[in-house]
Amino acid sequence: MTTDTAVRARLRGAALVDALVGLLGPDKVLGTREDLLTYEYDGAVDTATPDAVVLPQDTADVAKIARFCHERRVPIVPRGAGTGLSGGAIPVEGGVVVSFARMARILEIDVPNRRAVVQPGLINLHLSTAAAPYGLAFVPDPSSQKACTLGGNVAENSGGPHTLAYGVTTNHVTGLEIVLSDGTIVRLGGKAEDAEGYDLVGAFVGSEGTLGLVTEITVKLTPLPEDKRTIMAAFPEIDQASESVSAIIAAGIVPAAIELMDRLATQAVEAAVRAGYPLDAGGILLVEVDGLRDGLDDAAARIETVCREHGATTLRRAASALERDRLWAGRKGAFAAMGRLAPAYYVQDGVIPRTRLPAVLRRVREISARSGLRIANVFHAGDGNLHPLILFARDDELERVREAGLDILRACIEAGGSLTGEHGVGMEKNCYMPLQFSPSDLAAMRRVKTAFDPDGLANPGKVFPTPGRCREYQLTATG
Repeated sequence: MTTDTAVRARLRGAALVDALVGLLGPDKVLGTREDLLTYEYDGAVDTATPDAVVLPQDTADVAKIARFCHERRVPIVPRGAGTGLSGGAIPVEGGVVVSFARMARILEIDVPNRRAVVQPGLINLHLSTAAAPYGLAFVPDPSSQKACTLGGNVAENSGGPHTLAYGVTTNHVTGLEIVLSDGTIVRLGGKAEDAEGYDLVGAFVGSEGTLGLVTEITVKLTPLPEDKRTIMAAFPEIDQASESVSAIIAAGIVPAAIELMDRLATQAVEAAVRAGYPLDAGGILLVEVDGLRDGLDDAAARIETVCREHGATTLRRAASALERDRLWAGRKGAFAAMGRLAPAYYVQDGVIPRTRLPAVLRRVREISARSGLRIANVFHAGDGNLHPLILFARDDELERVREAGLDILRACIEAGGSLTGEHGVGMEKNCYMPLQFSPSDLAAMRRVKTAFDPDGLANPGKVFPTPGRCREYQLTATG
């Protein structure tokens, strides 16, 4: 074996851990079986064990790790808080997981320019908490915002209830510092609103760690609204609630948020949170308008009229900040509340046009009946971003659960929608990409990946169909 080949041979196991300890020191490397078990899963159902985990403290550490892995052809997988729901942080091909838990600082809050510069391990909610004294906030608010990180939000292009009016993560990121898989440090964008040339920041946001590792993020901060009005509307049937969503938008009102829950989800939420939702409702809408105080009551009254015209039997407008927080605590805690119904669940993330909500929700009910699996629905109705939660109890049900999930995604695509709205493709949906994209589409995406990561070491096995795992899926693109 030549010296060059020896250097480039992939290290694994104890040899890799020892080499990383020599590179970074023992306090930044985890390699015992017990430590690695903590990093073999995220919020999805797939698992895979890394060969080693590293905890860098700064960009220099990340670049050093990337160069080391590049020279030895070791895959490198970024990880935030592990709250992702598509297997994005799972080291499906082994290698080194880079945990950003120690890179969690706010580097700057630039109030005059309404910008913040943060490290990728910063928890989403912590940024808004720090910006609040200046009358500012970071708008994207995933349900996991108490735990998820800004780096993970960038990787998945996360959304949340309040992105209907304000946009998802990519609309709030203006600059990135990234480390490519060969260790090169690159800056994209900055504090300015727009930049000349290609929108590489836009290409990187939502790339799920497959183009490189984010080490610094510049985001927009948005002024806090002067006031808010939050309305809970309960309907006998979920179809009435979903029809109200399009009717509200058609009336010329664009709320900050429109969220929907079905009866099964509501029952779980009430048992866990006691948010005050009627247990007999077939569908619950949460609608929030915000902005200047003048005009909010009028907008709220118009929304209530639309809901009433579509069959709402209960309408309640939050009379205080405490009541508003309680209503939202129910929605934000919905996924966690599913433990009241079953030991496990599998969540999907398809997107459809708002006008197709009633039809697709009927398809979801048919899939539930056919599969014999209970499916709870809680989702961003204003965006048409569905989150069916397929409940199950035993490992031997998992294949049936996955098939039900695939059927739901097919229904979304057939309705003119998309495979994912905010949870990403990861290793959960990469085999399904041909449902939506032609071979030429996927080849074009692959060329972008290759431009940033020619050796394919950055989070391999994600986004694109892989021959080994995806051979059993004979899927073709629509249209």
